[in-house]
Amino acid sequence: MTTSAREPGGWTIRPFAEGDQDAVVALWSACGLLVPWNDPAADIALALSKPSSTILVGTENGRLVSSVMVGHDGHRGWFYYLAVDPACRGRGYGAAMVAAAERWLADADMPKAQLLVRETNRRVMAFYERLGYAASPVTMMQKWLKTPSP
Repeated sequence: MTTSAREPGGWTIRPFAEGDQDAVVALWSACGLLVPWNDPAADIALALSKPSSTILVGTENGRLVSSVMVGHDGHRGWFYYLAVDPACRGRGYGAAMVAAAERWLADADMPKAQLLVRETNRRVMAFYERLGYAASPVTMMQKWLKTPSP
């Protein structure tokens, strides 16, 4: 998605722009998405440095109120940092951001979208289930290649 799109309720979804970083990091913080071992500025820089990923943001009256980081590994699509300002929840912005991420992945010819949700986050799991996502019978494994900063 390279251009802005008018969405329901008169708000706009557009690609991340120079000057958005502080507002995006503040949004992620307000939504409880930040963890000590992930540097949000580094995550943003990495996503924007590759042609296989981007960040989309939603604005309402010029104020950034939603985001999603989206990318692919050449085989499947992924998205992260889906966030909606807590004061704006219930307006369909989350579903519209997911749809925008799915369009971006479809435009990149990705056959499916995947995401990770902590098992304890039942509310978010229910949100994704309403959008047609289902739990996948896999075990995620990880190995730190760089020691995370506390």
